[in-house]
Amino acid sequence: MNLDAAQPAHTAGIGLSWLDTAGPVLVWVIVLSFVLIECALIIGLFLPGDSLLFGAGVVLAQHGSDLNAWLLSGAALLTAVFGNQIGYYIGRGAGTQLIARRGGRMLNRRNLERAQEFLDRKGFFAIVAARWIPWIRTLAPLIAGAARMDSRRFLLATTVGGLLWVPTLVLLGYYGAGLLDAIPWVKTAALWVSIAFFVFGTAYGVLRYRQEMRRPVDEPDDAHA
Repeated sequence: MNLDAAQPAHTAGIGLSWLDTAGPVLVWVIVLSFVLIECALIIGLFLPGDSLLFGAGVVLAQHGSDLNAWLLSGAALLTAVFGNQIGYYIGRGAGTQLIARRGGRMLNRRNLERAQEFLDRKGFFAIVAARWIPWIRTLAPLIAGAARMDSRRFLLATTVGGLLWVPTLVLLGYYGAGLLDAIPWVKTAALWVSIAFFVFGTAYGVLRYRQEMRRPVDEPDDAHA
């Protein structure tokens, strides 16, 4: 009897047996937590959101549950919309004056002004498109809130953007990995690359965030006018 043939396909990859039990639950916890943080808080500017959603689909493909992938897409979509609402009201209440850091590589006044200009030029479309632009994705809700963009218009725009962003990446990872069933070692490699990219990307992002936040606030020239 060929024991390898009797082994379930999703545990065939070396070192992947832990995904049989903890995998889906861990994916849900990580994805929903990180999507909320990325869409609501400034630290999200440094997190690997796109690769996380794609990687989540790849991991779920180990179990072959279409329903799980679609449910996660829906839950992550709602979380992304809720997170942007938090960011919007933070911006509406506190503005953006404390975001820019003097000498910051990402959190600098130039990037803040570029994001503001993008929203000013494109309006509703900018909020939709911002989902696909990593650093603007986090800044857009804060700027929209600070600019007093109509809350219902913002909600509609961020929902449309989320609908085009979250399910696309999760399901692309899920069904893309499913196409590799005939080449198990490639599927296993894709899974490990996704996990490694997420782990190292998150660690690097947190380090970058801490470095940026140590810098002094770059207050505008008229701050004390």
